[in-house]
Amino acid sequence: MAAPLTSAEETVVASYSSDSDPERVGSTTGKKTSRVRFQVSRVAEDEAERRIVQTDSAMPGQPETDREPFLFLGVCAMAKKAKSKYMTEILARIGAEFEQIRTVIFDEQQILHAPVEEWPRCDALISFYSGNFPLDKAIQYAKLRNPFLINDLQMQYAIQDRRKVYEMLAAAGVDLPRYAVLDRECPDYSPASLEEFEDYIIVNGMQFQKPFVEKPICADDHNVYIYYPSSAGSGSQRLFRKIGTRSSVYSSESKVRLTGSYIYEEFMPTDGTDVKVYTVGPEYAHAEARKSPALDGVVERDKEGKELRFPIILNNIEKLISRRVCTAFQQTVCGFDLLRANGRSYVCDVNGFSFVKNSRIYYNDFAKILANLIMRRLAPELHIGWSIRRISWRILPSCPRRSVD
Repeated sequence: MAAPLTSAEETVVASYSSDSDPERVGSTTGKKTSRVRFQVSRVAEDEAERRIVQTDSAMPGQPETDREPFLFLGVCAMAKKAKSKYMTEILARIGAEFEQIRTVIFDEQQILHAPVEEWPRCDALISFYSGNFPLDKAIQYAKLRNPFLINDLQMQYAIQDRRKVYEMLAAAGVDLPRYAVLDRECPDYSPASLEEFEDYIIVNGMQFQKPFVEKPICADDHNVYIYYPSSAGSGSQRLFRKIGTRSSVYSSESKVRLTGSYIYEEFMPTDGTDVKVYTVGPEYAHAEARKSPALDGVVERDKEGKELRFPIILNNIEKLISRRVCTAFQQTVCGFDLLRANGRSYVCDVNGFSFVKNSRIYYNDFAKILANLIMRRLAPELHIGWSIRRISWRILPSCPRRSVD
């Protein structure tokens, strides 16, 4: 026997009955109940989508009558990010579960061309840098309107500079690979700062045996090189942003680059895997492993073209690292890269605002944590109790592989 209809379901039944046909309204057979519940689910989804408004919809300052006051969550980012599948999944969940929160997605043309005084007002702000995003304007807007910032904006300048990233990680007590900076733009730079030999280099007096890693100082430059010793055939592996099925290629060139500024660091043996960590506040982190691009440069993908990754368990030290990275950079939502080598864990990159791809559990947790954080900060009198499970700490090692973009 089908379960009794809820009051919401009865309302939908009544609204879809013709002239109050008693057979349509009163029937609770399995087939009609299933159809009604499907309709209720669709209505809930439509309502969640309706709450995600664009900047030309009703704005703060024009409150709806006969309704509770709302908190407006602004999303100020390039359209490709702000309207991505992953952002839409999270915002829809916030709208569905927290009726006091409305979402305002800033128009990209307005972000790029309009003065910040004309940008929509909001109570809390998600804003993060990606290519061509005017971070300086976002900072001006934050100073003008003073919203609650989910991710600190000024710190996002630091994340774009690998030198500052490493300095801040060291100050926070996070383990790093041994490294040295070769800054050719520094007034004190001298060509003698770099000495190169067949199987090692000396940078500012620090010796690095091959294999070692050469990273551009600019974090937006993903052309990272790994140099091999003569005993391994010399040459170098050249990493770059994924293109098709490739993420790196081998080159016979074994000499380091002679232009530009770089960080040189020890190569950490990781058994062929990288760990990607995604925080949502200091108490929550989701971790995944993927095949290292330094291994052979071939990206493992499924039949749908998604890169294969699988969830992993973080140990207690890595959980502490996640907390320190999140708080040091003042980025509630933050992705970073871990290297597990020699029985320890090292951070080798901090990416700022990053999403896990294609994980419903992560989307649910992200939405609940973020909405609770906003409610606690801006409207504690309206706040509902936490209903979040710390599933990230409890992912089983037997979890099946899944695919991401």
